[in-house]
Amino acid sequence: MNTEQLTQEAIALLGRLIETPRISREEGAAADLLARWMTERGMAPRREGNNLWCLSPDYQTERPTLLLCAHIDTVRPVSGWKRNPHQATVEGECLYGLGANDDGASLVCLLQVFRQLQGMERDHNLVFLATAEEEVSGRNGIERALPLLPAIDVALVGEPTGMQPAIAEKGLMVLDCTAAGRAGHAARDEGDNAIYRALDDIQWIRSTQFPEVSPLLGPTKMTVTVIGAGTQHNVVPDRCSFIVDVRTNELHSNEDIYNRIRAHVKSEVVARSFRLGSSRIATDHPLVRRAVALGRTPYGSPTLSDQSLLRCPSLKMGPGESSRSHTADEYIELSEIRQGIEFYLALLTDLRLNAQSTPRD
Repeated sequence: MNTEQLTQEAIALLGRLIETPRISREEGAAADLLARWMTERGMAPRREGNNLWCLSPDYQTERPTLLLCAHIDTVRPVSGWKRNPHQATVEGECLYGLGANDDGASLVCLLQVFRQLQGMERDHNLVFLATAEEEVSGRNGIERALPLLPAIDVALVGEPTGMQPAIAEKGLMVLDCTAAGRAGHAARDEGDNAIYRALDDIQWIRSTQFPEVSPLLGPTKMTVTVIGAGTQHNVVPDRCSFIVDVRTNELHSNEDIYNRIRAHVKSEVVARSFRLGSSRIATDHPLVRRAVALGRTPYGSPTLSDQSLLRCPSLKMGPGESSRSHTADEYIELSEIRQGIEFYLALLTDLRLNAQSTPRD
């Protein structure tokens, strides 16, 4: 198929996906649609939950394997939509609809590129993976599918980056913190105010910057985002809880930052998970070198994706813009789909990988 045919087919599939609601953890109908579409075109998709994947027919165990990955699911529509978020609407050169930009465009482009590359000579295997629950980092998403896939040496994760290569991505850790005090009557000099105890810790979190600053991702960032305390105006609160959003750079593990925080604050600190770590790929990796040779500029991404759950080098890149994600009247430009397919093909056609440059963790 030529690029125009691939593009028009991708746009049509994206329209069908938009009109099949696929909120995180509710992607079943969209996974059904995608599986039928792939089967009708001679592919043999496999499924685990609402995750779908397909191996290139010429898979050989001794060759390195490249994963092409994008997610099926969307967030819930925000308020402010002036169009039906579950209706694919073309106006001018834009296709509007929930998930058009994040992550439908990357999904359909990578699927078309996977189909096209299957018939070309390669020194590596290809695996296409469409994941569920990416928007909520759910355990029934990529984590559920990965153990069933062959060993992956490098991954290209489709996300809206303006087709620029994100070679590092911040991790995420959420902390539930509790400061303990002693209740008393607010009219008398009684009790030990838990809010005041929490304030000391919150001020430390606000003012602290760890010395390890990444040239790609900047410093690890800590932000207090939720706080709660007290029962009524005349009772000194004995508990104050607050939540901290921590975005780690690639120079830290989540466990390292957790231990540093615990060593400096008096509040009880509990991490919800350490699993969403920062990711990176070496600048001299063949995939990165090829993107640079094609005029792209590597950068570090502050937003989370399925990369955080991969244990191999990974590059994040796809059509659309991150600033449109999770917004009312989300859209993708039709030309971005065409350009996405063209650039993915330019990037991956004749790409040469080898086991030495893509070590498995």
